[in-house]
Amino acid sequence: MPHGLTTFSSIILVGLFAATVPHSSHTASPPLEVMTPSPLPDATSGSQLKSLRTQYHALSAQLSRLKPNQPYILVDTARNHLYLKRQDNIILDALASTGSGTILDKPGEANDQWVFDTPRGEFHVQSKLTNPAWVKPDWAFIEEGLRVPQNPADRVEQGVLGDYALGFGKGYFIHGTLYTRLLGKNVTHGCIRLSDDDLKTVYRLARVGTPIVIF
Repeated sequence: MPHGLTTFSSIILVGLFAATVPHSSHTASPPLEVMTPSPLPDATSGSQLKSLRTQYHALSAQLSRLKPNQPYILVDTARNHLYLKRQDNIILDALASTGSGTILDKPGEANDQWVFDTPRGEFHVQSKLTNPAWVKPDWAFIEEGLRVPQNPADRVEQGVLGDYALGFGKGYFIHGTLYTRLLGKNVTHGCIRLSDDDLKTVYRLARVGTPIVIF
């Protein structure tokens, strides 16, 4: 027997049973409510569902076409992971180090500070360097309690950024590190550090113009 008819028959039986039970002369029984079984879905529901599925597949295909066919880079600063992706496929899942969020006061400048965060937002690879040298900014000397040098050559330090670097604007780079034990931690001054092997893969597959999304 269909489920709806079973429910309806059960309600009628309950009603008949309730009618045979003697009522107390002191308490009035509430009126019996007879429930009407819910109507079964009509044929239009099936056609609406089919239409919605068709629209869903069409939109999914449209979104897939909008995703870049070339690799792009995602950086999760909370989990300290860098992902190199092509559409929905993960080409590389790399452990990274990102900005520490620490603050350093600028000497002689009231209420002015450096905040060492990795910037969030949408960027793109602006430059690709091999054997990069680090040109140390003022904060690198002040943080160590040293005087800021007047000679630009005294700012240059070799061998600390790894074999490659990919710049994405305002002095921020994806580069290597001497401190691989700190990968997976928020310890940098804003740049994104990778191991040598992961950096090599990113450098090989990314190009100038490759999108970078940091969150």
